[in-house]
Amino acid sequence: MSSIVRWNPSHTMSLRDAMNRMMDDRLTWGFPESNGGSRYARIPVDAYITENEIVVELAVPGVSPEDVEITYEGETLTIEGSMPARLENVNYVFAERFHGEFSRTLSVGIPIKADEIEATFDSGVLTLVLPKAEEVRPKSIKVTTKK
Repeated sequence: MSSIVRWNPSHTMSLRDAMNRMMDDRLTWGFPESNGGSRYARIPVDAYITENEIVVELAVPGVSPEDVEITYEGETLTIEGSMPARLENVNYVFAERFHGEFSRTLSVGIPIKADEIEATFDSGVLTLVLPKAEEVRPKSIKVTTKK
């Protein structure tokens, strides 16, 4: 399970941190996860936070919206789907693109309005917009003069 955490360029990663991250997170498509005998890829995710929302982007080329299932429960966002199979009866010279089931689970850690989550596809990129709950949005306080 991953969390959305702000990147800090001054943070240095120890060898132990790097090895733990490599083993725990399975950083690339090349390290499929096992789920009860099934093979799942952990798709790469970009996420950023604005004043009013969390935006999550995933590259899912060739996937149609019908082939993706998105759930949000508690503070956990799960994205699952399937990449199209390779062509049959073809002698591939290279076959590096992933095909098959994929899954990604993120622990959001910020209260959001679950009923207002939006998901859109554009040019092979799935974008999820998770609006922050009012209680965590910044508030502007107007300063007045006392008369």
